[in-house]
Amino acid sequence: MRSRWYRLPAVMCFFLVTALTACRLQRTGTMNAQQLPGGKKSVALVAKSAESAFWKTVRAGANAASTEYNLDLIFEAPLSEEDYAAQNRMIKSVVDGGVDAIVFSAVDFEANAEAVDEAAAEGVKIVAIDSEVNSRAVECYIGTDNYEAGCLAGEAALACEDPEMNIGIVNFDKNSENGQTREAGFRDTVAEDDRAVIVDAINVNSTTEEAKQGTLEMLDRNPQINVIATFNEWTSLGVGYAIQERGLGDKIHVVAFDCNVVSVGMLETGEVDALIVQNPYAMGYLGVENAYNLINGQSIEKKEVDTSLMIVTKENMYDDESQRLLFSFDK
Repeated sequence: MRSRWYRLPAVMCFFLVTALTACRLQRTGTMNAQQLPGGKKSVALVAKSAESAFWKTVRAGANAASTEYNLDLIFEAPLSEEDYAAQNRMIKSVVDGGVDAIVFSAVDFEANAEAVDEAAAEGVKIVAIDSEVNSRAVECYIGTDNYEAGCLAGEAALACEDPEMNIGIVNFDKNSENGQTREAGFRDTVAEDDRAVIVDAINVNSTTEEAKQGTLEMLDRNPQINVIATFNEWTSLGVGYAIQERGLGDKIHVVAFDCNVVSVGMLETGEVDALIVQNPYAMGYLGVENAYNLINGQSIEKKEVDTSLMIVTKENMYDDESQRLLFSFDK
């Protein structure tokens, strides 16, 4: 199988400069559209969460771009990563406040579409990042190639040396496009190996607690599981905590997504064997940059921008490229 284990183009190194992340995260802050001063163009980043390391890094990239392009940046996110209705209200609010563009990551591929269409009908430019939405109003998508991410997770799972692989999948909300596409890529990749059998697959709300509980219940039903794959930051933490609680770090090969200080620690201590690490800083930065171009009538070179991926394992986590990627996320 063709190896895709080290994909970190130069743009990733640029966008993940920790000094920018640290200082600009504090500069913008959340503000309502009604508070915008006159003169500047405004961009709203409507995210899935404000609390995860992933979304804090997206926000840092967006802040850096808004400073560079002299934009006012509004940041909005629901309390729950399943709350598409809150996202729809946020879209309406920033449109009513006169925002010029929205950089958006959809909780629900279908349920967020009407709100996006209505925003575009008011003349607001739409850029999608991280997770797509079923709307033709989106003029540019910036994020991970989610099918490819799933394939990478499958490759990392197949690194398990056991003669038989009994696989459990812990995924998040079924209505989130990126999670389902990652699972599809994972399934297609592991199907190429005769050792691999998927014995159970669950979907949980995107919280650490529900992912942990779902994992424990899955292991009780299927004690033969020796490989687990999971596809975002919260579910990765939940799976890691479940493995930690049962003392199964040496017996179950875990492939997880994203990173924060806890999941990196789990990589060191063995509860997690591989992290599929995305580039959220680039998503935020390029999302705002492309919104700026659209507002100003400039052409968009690419309708889809792949921000790249990297597999980080215990073996390569201390390499310079891995260190820059892993430890910029906590700032």
